[in-house]
Amino acid sequence: MDKVLCIGELLIDFICSDFDVDLRQGVNFIKKAGGAPANVAAAISKLGGEAQFAGKVGADVFGEFLKNTLEESGVDASMLILDPRYKTTLAFVSLQSNGERDFIFNRGADEEFSYEELNKEEMLNAKIIHFGSATALLGGTSKECYIKAMKSAKDNNIFISFDPNYRVDLWKGKEDDFREISKSCLGYSDFVKVSDEEIKLISEEEDLSKAIKIFHELGAKVVAVTLGKDGTLISNGNDIEKVPSIKVTSIDSTGAGDAFVGAVLYKLLSMDNPKNIIDNFEALKDIIAFANTVGAIVCTKLGAIAALPTLDEVINIGSDESSAS
Repeated sequence: MDKVLCIGELLIDFICSDFDVDLRQGVNFIKKAGGAPANVAAAISKLGGEAQFAGKVGADVFGEFLKNTLEESGVDASMLILDPRYKTTLAFVSLQSNGERDFIFNRGADEEFSYEELNKEEMLNAKIIHFGSATALLGGTSKECYIKAMKSAKDNNIFISFDPNYRVDLWKGKEDDFREISKSCLGYSDFVKVSDEEIKLISEEEDLSKAIKIFHELGAKVVAVTLGKDGTLISNGNDIEKVPSIKVTSIDSTGAGDAFVGAVLYKLLSMDNPKNIIDNFEALKDIIAFANTVGAIVCTKLGAIAALPTLDEVINIGSDESSAS
């Protein structure tokens, strides 16, 4: 089966809906499914591709909610483990008017996902494996699982996608650890998606062209640096170009980066060998333009998974853009 397997965390985000308060003052919270790899899987499925998710949640009401959310999005959740020994990971977040974020992270089951629990046969049946975790690299058995799975995918010539998903609140005081583990992952990666902030942090280089060169030297084959409304800087090591995005009125950028990755991987699924995209820069630019559109559409709606577009929506938006120009 031509599918993308997404490995990483799945958790509950409790988002404070009270205006301009910290968590101490907050009273009302909205429960949302969280976890970047799950968002990527849902994006692929919504576009019409086959996506599977592997990870661990608790065997509790939150874990059941997350499993149901994946399945309702069309994602194969057969590799999701509901473990009665641990609670589902929870994050509590409030946004304040000055842009600051109050954040508490109660880590649970996702940290305990081990390589021994990963279905290797299913994993190696995937055409593409996406590693896009904000938490798996923090430590615990999940970190070992992540690295071993990456190595196994590399050894079996499976196309590897990697998004380091840096979160300030999670890595505060441990930036050097994040930098080093991210660098080691680049050596396995065929496609790497980073924000401009992330590539500067990992490479310790402010100039984006030089930072991209460092990523290639570390082993990354294709590097995509997302620049928000300015589009995406894409490089395959020989060519580099900025691919513009479409103009939209953004109301919520949550999940836009994950939708972008999902769109890229959805397009790569249709190729006999996704690795061929590395040397086909014109085709790569077309895929990135498509992914930019998907990410932009997500910014026009509220929520992450709820905002993901269907293929028809993307095609219609693209048609409207062509007519306008």
